Amino acid sequence: MSILQLCYLISAIFFILGIGSLSSPETARRGMNLASLGMLIAVLGTLFDHRVISYSWIFAGIILGTVLSIPISLWIPMTKIPQRISLSHAGGALAACLIGIAEYYRYHTSLTINSMGIVAIEVMLGALTFTGSLMVAAKLHGLLPGRPITYKGQNIVNISLFFLMVAMLIFITLNPKINMIFYILLSLSFLFGLFLVTPIGAADMPVVIAIFNSYGGLTGAVMGFMLGNRIQIITGALDGASGFILSILMCKAMNRSITNVLFGAFGKITEEIDKKVLHSNKHEPQTIDIDEALQFFEQAKTVIIAPGYGMAASQAHHALREFVDKLKTNGVSVKYAIHPVAGRMPGHMNVLLAEANVPYTDLFDMDEINPEFPHADIALVIGANDVTNPAARTVKSSPIYGRPILDVDKAKKVIVLKRSLNPGFSGVDNELFYTDHTWLLFGDAKDSLTKLAYSFKRVWGS
Repeated sequence: MSILQLCYLISAIFFILGIGSLSSPETARRGMNLASLGMLIAVLGTLFDHRVISYSWIFAGIILGTVLSIPISLWIPMTKIPQRISLSHAGGALAACLIGIAEYYRYHTSLTINSMGIVAIEVMLGALTFTGSLMVAAKLHGLLPGRPITYKGQNIVNISLFFLMVAMLIFITLNPKINMIFYILLSLSFLFGLFLVTPIGAADMPVVIAIFNSYGGLTGAVMGFMLGNRIQIITGALDGASGFILSILMCKAMNRSITNVLFGAFGKITEEIDKKVLHSNKHEPQTIDIDEALQFFEQAKTVIIAPGYGMAASQAHHALREFVDKLKTNGVSVKYAIHPVAGRMPGHMNVLLAEANVPYTDLFDMDEINPEFPHADIALVIGANDVTNPAARTVKSSPIYGRPILDVDKAKKVIVLKRSLNPGFSGVDNELFYTDHTWLLFGDAKDSLTKLAYSFKRVWGS
């Protein structure tokens, strides 16, 4: 066995162990370290490939990548990680696409049908993943509207464009020397990535990120076949399969199909919503201030916290941890309820809470924590909207009907930290805010939690 094969074998083992460790928050950090070590071994092993003629460009790429990655890792806050991940997907997809273009430019006169098919698939997937991921990042960052952007006949246009691309892919595979068709396919693939994400609302971004993660992995696997690189095939297949499985899990958490996500324009408010049902028995929401909230917590023995994107937006996770420490010091039992699609990416809340050093043992998935809400004295909702909306159970005309939610409304008291009554990504009012046992504490979540933690000393003397 050569050094190259040995390095690839070891790195593949580390990749598999790394992905396996990501299944639990307790081992996720170790999984990332194992995967990073596997990638380092794979890169070093590639240097022993006999096909490498010059190391100049390789070392230049390593230096440039290192220089660019340092400020990214140091300056981008954890709250912006979803955008950063989308940009990483875009960068990887573009790199694979450019490699495919280079291979076609150099060898298109001598490519076999199989080789041409591989190159065409790689370029198509890489191009649409690149522009699609950029659209996701733009929506997450607020550069584009988070709502679905639709027009009449949009799905027909997208589906027609897709089948046109497939037809051109088959044609160029059979006729690799016709350059114009190849570059038209490339252009349409870039365009399709834009069209694919435009009608998708911000509420579906966790699913979309997982889907493009899968596309990026498949692109890498195809590139591995094109270059004859075994570790590229393995890593691409692992990435593609895990992304696809994650997409299915995210859709299951939303009680929706992937086709509905891609073509349903989720989040668009239509006139079909039953206004009478949504606004029946609705009164002005009850509000409280810091001192009144503290009185509730003073009497509580069990508190369940439901974090959402509002916590990420206000960067309130450290202040939350400080407040929770105060509660625990005074004998209050505290647990965190984590909805699979809370936030802007899969595992968003887990990542933020891990940064604030919240113990993994305090985090509970939706299915684990829901039976405990009826026994909780207080459910503290921090910026979570659609994942706590009881309309998902009762209003059949609602866009979120059927979605599994956190049963915060079943707690004895509900306190919601929120800036305003604006609806969540789905554009639907949260019926939770209008129940008789819910109180809203308006303001920035970080500021409110900081005041709660500070006032806690003054009220309880702890």
